[in-house]
Amino acid sequence: MSQSPSPTDSRRWKIPEPLAVAEVRMTDGTPIILRRHGNPAGPRLVLSHANGFSADAYFPFWSLLIDRFDVVLYDIRNHGWNPTGEQQAHTIPTFVQDIASIARGIDQHFGTKPKIGIFHSVSAQTAVLQAAERAAFSALVLFDPVLCPPGRSPQDLKKLEATMLQLGKAARKRQERFATLEEFAERLRRASTFKLLRPGVADLIARTTLRRDADGTGYELRCPREYEAQISEEGYQWARAVNLDRLSCPTKAIGADPTQPFSFLPSVDLSDLLILDYDFIPDTTHFLQLEQPEMCVVLMLEFLEPHLAALSSGS
Repeated sequence: MSQSPSPTDSRRWKIPEPLAVAEVRMTDGTPIILRRHGNPAGPRLVLSHANGFSADAYFPFWSLLIDRFDVVLYDIRNHGWNPTGEQQAHTIPTFVQDIASIARGIDQHFGTKPKIGIFHSVSAQTAVLQAAERAAFSALVLFDPVLCPPGRSPQDLKKLEATMLQLGKAARKRQERFATLEEFAERLRRASTFKLLRPGVADLIARTTLRRDADGTGYELRCPREYEAQISEEGYQWARAVNLDRLSCPTKAIGADPTQPFSFLPSVDLSDLLILDYDFIPDTTHFLQLEQPEMCVVLMLEFLEPHLAALSSGS
């Protein structure tokens, strides 16, 4: 059963002002807004989010990293801090192209140093597709990525296709406008999909995925529902296109509890799990970073410590 937030919970998830904000233009001219938090002298982490969400919504997770790390956040185009552009360009191949521009922009605005990508769901999927083409990151940590590489069983493929189509169908029916942020947050608290969220996180998601509507009388989704649906519906095709043998950097996948109905990685077979250095966190769903952020950080750092040591030694 979900828990209602207290005023203390809501204050706990108050996002600090970024140390710096920068705009990067994609190859088609679309702006993406970067935000820098944390310790500028620390190793650099680059973090993004799931379809329909925002990087700020993951504050329960990345707030645990800002004492040690130089944390750069970005929202996928048409999400979060970014303006809404053309739906025609709102595609997974475009997201993959954007990653290279974003990586260059981070170096340009915040200085050049190795970057470790920390991605969830569709941003993890696009990071894998990009990493199979060229190296933008020195390592990747993928939380419950949408993957089903070639060679999987027909049962796995059907399961993934049905899941993605159902997500698209649900997105197209999503309520677009809300009178208050609380109205949206209460819908999340009542939804079984979000039953394991930490107290106060539903309010955080409301603040970071809605914005004032044009007439200022209510709130609307920052990522339009048709855009979210489009990504879900094409996600199956690109989940099958992943080539894990071509990854250009060390990669770890941390999945949701495979017994939960909403998780992706159980469709990946044993050989793929070895390539991805796979772990999962019991009693979590697809939104594990918002349910068990401390455990997510522990597993992530267990993987990253050797790579961080190598970076600090210059090897």
